[in-house]
Amino acid sequence: MLTLICRHFVARASAYFALIAIIFLVMVPTLPRVPPGEHLTQITAKEFITAHTRNTPTTYYEGRQGPTGFEYELMHRFADYLGVSLNLNASHHPESVLPAVRKNGDLGAAALPLLPNTPGIYYTRPIIQMQPLVVYRRGLNGIREPGDLVGLELGTLSEAGTSDALRDLQRRYPTLSWKESHELEVAELLARVENGTLDAAVIFEHQFRLNRLFFPNVERGFTLGDPLSMAWAVPSGRGLGLLEAANSFLQGLQEDGTLDRLISRYFGHDDYLEYVGTRTFLDHLDSRLPQYTALFQQAAQETEFDWKLLAAVGYQESHWDREAVSPTGVKGLMMLTNPTASEMGVSDRTDPAQSIDGGARYLRSIKDRLPESITGDDRLFMAMAAYNVGLGHLYDARKIVEIRGGDPDHWDDVRAALPLLQQREWHSQTRHGYARGGEPVIYVRNIRRYYEMIQYVERSRQQFFQLDQTAANDDPLLLFELVPPLD
Repeated sequence: MLTLICRHFVARASAYFALIAIIFLVMVPTLPRVPPGEHLTQITAKEFITAHTRNTPTTYYEGRQGPTGFEYELMHRFADYLGVSLNLNASHHPESVLPAVRKNGDLGAAALPLLPNTPGIYYTRPIIQMQPLVVYRRGLNGIREPGDLVGLELGTLSEAGTSDALRDLQRRYPTLSWKESHELEVAELLARVENGTLDAAVIFEHQFRLNRLFFPNVERGFTLGDPLSMAWAVPSGRGLGLLEAANSFLQGLQEDGTLDRLISRYFGHDDYLEYVGTRTFLDHLDSRLPQYTALFQQAAQETEFDWKLLAAVGYQESHWDREAVSPTGVKGLMMLTNPTASEMGVSDRTDPAQSIDGGARYLRSIKDRLPESITGDDRLFMAMAAYNVGLGHLYDARKIVEIRGGDPDHWDDVRAALPLLQQREWHSQTRHGYARGGEPVIYVRNIRRYYEMIQYVERSRQQFFQLDQTAANDDPLLLFELVPPLD
């Protein structure tokens, strides 16, 4: 389901970007003629590019492993593309980015909406589509259409693009009023909806996807107005070289699929959270995983897996419950069978240390026994499938792939063949016969999703931890300016 949602999101975005790119190309010849490489030459000469950005999860922040964020990844890749280093100024709010770019900056990359005819600024081709979205505190009823916002404590960010959607709406509903802040960021805005200071807020849909994990009491409402485009800003009047280089770079990322993968990684989790159960997953992350993290890390070090992957396997197997027992007698955090436990030298399957160590070594042994022709993620996914269904049935599925003319070393082909082991027409042609082949497909899919979410939480928790420190002693509404009704 997540994959389909991500593909739908990316497909819509790609079509939208193509249209905007055509418009952009039509507009380029009208730009004033200036020395084409002046700005880019200066950047190359000083050997660094200065980017003005914001300290938010969608743009840039310091994670446990160093700088991260959707636009940070793009900026860092762009600096490498130019052969220079990246110098960040992340002290901005939305309204201060463009003045800084005009005055002394090279690049503005801060979830900026593409607004044609902005003085002193050229925008790059679109990066992602940004759809304004109403969100509201869970428990409020009847928030289904724009008119329902009248009379609510409603908030948004200044100069971010969402306030324009509200101003358009106010022309239809003159009594509509809201509060804007130029000092807060999206996560802080959502925190105020969560704690009841605000009833609702208008942010962008992709921002909600990224932040929702930490605000389970904030509900998705409805989209508002037309989508905008996120773009980078460069100063005008200094040549078109940097603009053309940025456009070429972004076009390359779109054409080779890198941009789609980054969009899916950062913003593709919204419906997945519903599937897992946001509160249950978060509760287990906080109440169960910490007591086993060191064991997963130790096992990962010895078996050369990412500890978060092993933790994801453990969550799929037992939800990190050391006392878990299946109807068939499989036990423990990693749900080892008696034969597997014996093979791995595990004497007590309910002992977390033995179970995690044994499960990690068993997964490693499976991966090592696979044919050398299977490489990369295909090898990992097949090892995980075999952990669930057994190596024999995995090899049977590979045989079915060959019969069907596919590639037995490619996980997508094997994934399609595994459910066929439930059909006599196919399992009768294999060595090990019938298997519930649909289960390993779901098994691998779930582990990949759990792994992504654990990665995300580890990457983002430090950023959101600061929410409790932000404006802790301030009046909750002191940082807002009221936009009054038109009447």
